Amino acid sequence: ALIAEFIATFLFLYITVLTVMGVERAPNMCASVGIQGIAWAFGGMIFALVYCTAGISGGHINPAVTFGLFLARKLSLTRAVFYIVMQCLGAICGAGVVKGFQPSPYQTLGGGANTVAPGYTKGSGLGAEIIGTFVLVYTVFSATDAKRSARDSHVPILAPLPIGFAVFLVHLATIPIT
Repeated sequence: ALIAEFIATFLFLYITVLTVMGVERAPNMCASVGIQGIAWAFGGMIFALVYCTAGISGGHINPAVTFGLFLARKLSLTRAVFYIVMQCLGAICGAGVVKGFQPSPYQTLGGGANTVAPGYTKGSGLGAEIIGTFVLVYTVFSATDAKRSARDSHVPILAPLPIGFAVFLVHLATIPIT
């Protein structure tokens, strides 16, 4: 389960950072996948990676999801801490591989890191990120609700779809802000 969380977070950061850097490098938005492509990269990767790891680790991939599930008593403190450590290590390694492959663009483009867009305050950026994270965790709870799977046997199989789609929609809304 720990290896699954590491690999999933590694792959997630690797693909999404490369996508963001590709958009940043392009001479204009028409020469890249644009904001929609970035949103699809984030949402699509979450869909694929949750699908791949749900049966192994639960497919958390994000410390906020792990923390939310810990608060809901769906996993132990020990498991939550180890998951978060492996997710952070996976993220560092994923971004590190991108930096290793493209050191100059990585440095020039700030590693694809978030910044608050002109015209927005740090507070509005933080608010957008908090609400976006809430949407993700809320969707995870809804998509993985055991009571729902008792009624609708197909829901556990489909759980990665609404989770990935929620990530896609959140990115469409928040990329212009952060």
